[in-house]
Amino acid sequence: MEEIVNKVQKSGLVQMDLAGFKPKIAIKTIDLKENLWQGLALKEKDFRTFVKENDWEKYKGSVVGVYCSADAIIPTWAFMLVVSKLQEFDVESYVGDEKEVEKELIKKNIAAIDLKDYQDAKLIIKGCADIASPSFVMSELLKKLQPVAASIMYGEPCSTVPVFKRKKK
Repeated sequence: MEEIVNKVQKSGLVQMDLAGFKPKIAIKTIDLKENLWQGLALKEKDFRTFVKENDWEKYKGSVVGVYCSADAIIPTWAFMLVVSKLQEFDVESYVGDEKEVEKELIKKNIAAIDLKDYQDAKLIIKGCADIASPSFVMSELLKKLQPVAASIMYGEPCSTVPVFKRKKK
């Protein structure tokens, strides 16, 4: 009987799954829409009362996105007040909705990659992942890894699309 050989394993290809970069921490959001006067504008005095009296403890252990879902002009200081208060409670925060915050956290995870692990590697970035913006993640990953990788492909080992191949010197 002939031995079954895993050609992918022997090829030296390194598979990367986008799901590995997805944040593991809960993302919560604060929608400033809830503080708009008549759904149109913020009143500074009322907003400052909200910031002072809100239960900021409930955001501990998560990452928070601060945004406004209403079509209203929100002054920059409003975002700054909320982010400042979250800082007091040691809560990581970003300006943006949940999808934008997830992108920021993924970008942070990609930035933490140790390039030594991928020096001269032949990489396959797997395309199927439960991520809100796969094209964003793949592009960020490509920008990080292209300077050190020998080649980068997209897809599965049985069906890849070449994306980058370093020129031989």
